[in-house]
Amino acid sequence: MRVNYRLSSKELSGVPGEAAWAESMGYDGVSSSETAHDPFLPLVLAATSTSRVTLATSVAIAFPRSPMVTAHTSRDLQDLSQGRFRLGLGTQVKGHIERRFSTIWEAPGPKLREYVQSLRHIWDCWATGSKLDYQGKYYQFSLMTPFFNPGPSLYPAPTVFTGAVNAYNCQVAGEVCDGLMLHSLTSAEYVRNVVRPGLEKGAEKAGREGPPARLTGSGFIITGPNQSSIRAATAEVRRRIAFYASTRTYFPVLEAHGFEEIGVQLHQMSLKGEWAEMGELISDEMVDAFAVTGEYDEIAGRFLERYGDLLDDVNFSPSTDGPIEEVQLRRIIQQLQDGA
Repeated sequence: MRVNYRLSSKELSGVPGEAAWAESMGYDGVSSSETAHDPFLPLVLAATSTSRVTLATSVAIAFPRSPMVTAHTSRDLQDLSQGRFRLGLGTQVKGHIERRFSTIWEAPGPKLREYVQSLRHIWDCWATGSKLDYQGKYYQFSLMTPFFNPGPSLYPAPTVFTGAVNAYNCQVAGEVCDGLMLHSLTSAEYVRNVVRPGLEKGAEKAGREGPPARLTGSGFIITGPNQSSIRAATAEVRRRIAFYASTRTYFPVLEAHGFEEIGVQLHQMSLKGEWAEMGELISDEMVDAFAVTGEYDEIAGRFLERYGDLLDDVNFSPSTDGPIEEVQLRRIIQQLQDGA
C-alpha cells in the first residue's frame, strides 16, 4: 500500500522544506488541496525539492477551469516533476460552484466525464499531432495551432483521479479515470458496498481492460502516543465529521449507516450558523464508523484490518494534538506500506 502525505504549510515558502521532509520520512506521495491556496502552485515548489514522491492535487476543482487550462498546467507539472504528477479533480458542490466561483452548475457526473475525456483528447493531440476534435454536450474543442501546442512530452500523460461520493460519480471514475479519491467522510462498508461496485460497473460499461482504477483515501485517522492525546484529537475529528455531515452531498454515506436523521439536524444547524455546537451531535458510534483510532503502536494494524483489502493508497497525515515522533512515524509508514 502506498502512503501519501497532505501538505499543510500555510505559507508557500514552507512547501519545499515540508515536501522534502515528507520524502525523507518514506512517504510515497505528497498532495495539495484547493482550500486557502491554489492546488497546483505548491506542487511546483514541491517538485523542485523532491525527486521520488508522487505529486498530486487532492483535489483541484474542475469546473471553474477550462479543461484546456488544466491540460496545460498538468502538462507543465508533469514535465517539471519528470513524470511524477497526478491530477486529482473534484466537482465541489452547487453552492460553492455558483456562489464562490461564479460558475454555472450543471449535471456534475456527466460533465466530469466529458472533462476527463477532453483532457485526454488534448494531451493526445499534443503527443501525436492528431487533429483536436472533441465534441461533447458540455465541452467542445476544435482549435489547436502550432503556436499553442507544446508538442510531445518526454513523459506519459498525467494519471487522472477524481473524487467521488455517490454511486454515479464512482461509475464515472471507473469509466474514464485511472483512480478514485475517497472523501474523508467514508467508511469501509461504504467503500465495499457502493464505491467499488460503482468502479466495476463503470469499467464494464466502458469495456476497459487491465487493472481496475486505483482507490486512494483513508477516512479519518486518529492517533497519538496515549489516550489523552487521542481524546483531544477525537474532539477535532467530531467537529470535522459534523461539518461534512451537514452537507447534503454526503448524505448517502450517512444513510449507509442509518445516520441520515443526524445529517438533517446538522444541516439545519449549519443554516443557523451553529457551527460550535454541531460536534456535540456526533456520537461515539459515528466516530467509530468514520475514523480508525489507535495509539502509535496500534494504528497501522487497525487501519489495515479495516481497509487493507479495499485501498491501494492511504492518506496518512496524523491528526494529533502534538507532533508525532519521527521514529514512530517512520515505523507506521513502513507498516502500512508492508501491509503488516
